[in-house]
Amino acid sequence: MTTNDEQRIAQLRKELHEHNHRYYVLNQPTIADHEFDMLMHELQELEARHPELYDPNSPTQRVGSDISAEFRQVAHKYPMLSLANTYSEQDVRQWFESVKKGLGGERFEVCCEMKYDGLSISLTYVDGRLTQAVTRGDGVQGDDVTQNVRTIRAIPLVLEDGDYPKEFEIRGEILMPWASFERLNREREAAEEPLFANPRNAASGTLKSLDSRVVAARQLDAYLYYLLGEQLPAEGHYENLEAARSWGFKISEGMRKVTTVEEIIDFINYWDQERKNLPVATDGIVLKVNSLRQQRALGFTAKSPRWAIAYKFKAERECTQLLEVTYQVGRTGAVTPVANMEPVQLAGTTVRRATLNNEDFIKSFDLHIGDYVYVEKGGEIIPKIVGVDIDRRPIIAQKVEFIRRCPECGTRLVRYEGEAAWYCPNDSGCPPQLKGKIEHFIARKAMNIDSLGPETVDEYYRRGLIHNVADLYDIDVQQINGDGSRTKSAQRIVNGIQKSKEVPFERVVFALGIRFVGETSARLLARHFKNIDALMAAGLQELQEVEGIGEIMAGSIIGYFHNERNREIVERLRGYGLQMSLSEEQTAAQSDRLAGQSIVISGVFAHHSRDEYKLLIEQNGGKNVGSISGKTSFVLAGDNMGPSKLEKAQKLGVRIVSEDDFLKMIGE
Repeated sequence: MTTNDEQRIAQLRKELHEHNHRYYVLNQPTIADHEFDMLMHELQELEARHPELYDPNSPTQRVGSDISAEFRQVAHKYPMLSLANTYSEQDVRQWFESVKKGLGGERFEVCCEMKYDGLSISLTYVDGRLTQAVTRGDGVQGDDVTQNVRTIRAIPLVLEDGDYPKEFEIRGEILMPWASFERLNREREAAEEPLFANPRNAASGTLKSLDSRVVAARQLDAYLYYLLGEQLPAEGHYENLEAARSWGFKISEGMRKVTTVEEIIDFINYWDQERKNLPVATDGIVLKVNSLRQQRALGFTAKSPRWAIAYKFKAERECTQLLEVTYQVGRTGAVTPVANMEPVQLAGTTVRRATLNNEDFIKSFDLHIGDYVYVEKGGEIIPKIVGVDIDRRPIIAQKVEFIRRCPECGTRLVRYEGEAAWYCPNDSGCPPQLKGKIEHFIARKAMNIDSLGPETVDEYYRRGLIHNVADLYDIDVQQINGDGSRTKSAQRIVNGIQKSKEVPFERVVFALGIRFVGETSARLLARHFKNIDALMAAGLQELQEVEGIGEIMAGSIIGYFHNERNREIVERLRGYGLQMSLSEEQTAAQSDRLAGQSIVISGVFAHHSRDEYKLLIEQNGGKNVGSISGKTSFVLAGDNMGPSKLEKAQKLGVRIVSEDDFLKMIGE
């Protein structure tokens, strides 16, 4: 290794940390994105040449990795207690008086802060470097999510120069900004995946992902609000946070020190309105006695500190007028009614549309065009209509009647038994369904053609290059390189399409987009029938012999393969070289050693990843289940098995099987 490389790596890391801080914390970038990317690329190349200089806190680690591991639980050095909540101004006044009484009339200051609605996190720094990130958990111990937290650019990995303690803990909230939340739900809606109810759930689900690349891609944010340690810089909570701000932490600009209850009420009233303009979700105000000495004097109840309280804002509700109801057609043909309303400001965003779910939902409110409807984001959730002001209904208002023909292709809609939704059955000629099927086909969990996206699919569809998934394999570079300036990206797309031919059979079944057939069902079908011909020929009874395949799904599979256009597409895909049967290796690995057994996986394993063990269970006829019950056959337990699962297994008498014993069971 050359000294020059080592020095350049150190210099690049320092520069990139500074640029991250300026962009994500101060909102004051000093270089263009392209320049930042070039510096990052240079650092990545140097680190690849010198693996001996690996640093977990390098800026390159922000992108995450696909290394999957069970989160181990870590005990908190200082318990993470919850705060007492109130929705009442009177309760705030009573708390203020109780503090005054508890301090014997001594003067005190209160630090007023925003209550961010995310996932609580505890960060430990040693010698200015992030060493551990732990969730709240049960307050006594939480999950170690350090690898995922390293991808959040608002959290410093290495502190700027400053007079910080050798070791300290700082706590805060991991958040998903409104912009990221809305983008994520648009992507999930397009893929017909369940939407996240609110940014808090989205942030929590993201941070618990076993793939830190997912965490990096979703652009989480973080605000820090509490400093702990043996040698803190000041005796005041507010002053400690201001010091942390100077070290590079993202601290709310909305903090304020006050001395009277009237000032507290003014702060609450101001932010009850102003929070609508914040880029992240908030659900209240936190009030803390500022002096650490006075905090210690006031002490704790069994559940919460006496020196702090949280005032919760009431759920936001606004009244606006319903202008029209439009209808969207999804990939599976499901038709969703959408309320289009006069724009209204609600919980940080301008709301113009709200889902009406289905026909039954519309009937439950007796909706009329022109109605004044109440829209709510209870707990900052997705906009929904929660009521109608009947007294303001226009005399000539027309009742909302659910459509009976597809708004895209005119086909008469159908409603399947047990389903709340209406469907367009024209899955081979309805444009949104055709494009939706292609978008589903290229998705990561299907054929994983990551060089394509929804916008590109829409462009190719409009240009007549593709009308179904098989047409993708006819695309060549010359067709899509525009005026010749996009040859590299066109080649990347074609290469990605060709590489998808290696995707295993079970994912090909899922990629076909058969209505009601999800990822798990596709895997079970592939392993039961072993090849596409057997699956296409299967009858109703044979399909229902597969675990989890009911009459409705079986009917949908039969209907799909009875459609001549679908069979033509399958044959074209076969001709292009897609995998239409299980590989010899997969077939050889199958057995019925675990037939009829329901198995829970918990812990960290030495020989295989959790996903690999799930695959082994299914290959040997077993069923993966997420929670322990009296029907659980056994728990496959690795190191650091969750204590709650262990306790429940012991209570129910469920057998615990070690990793080595399990491998012996399946003959590996």
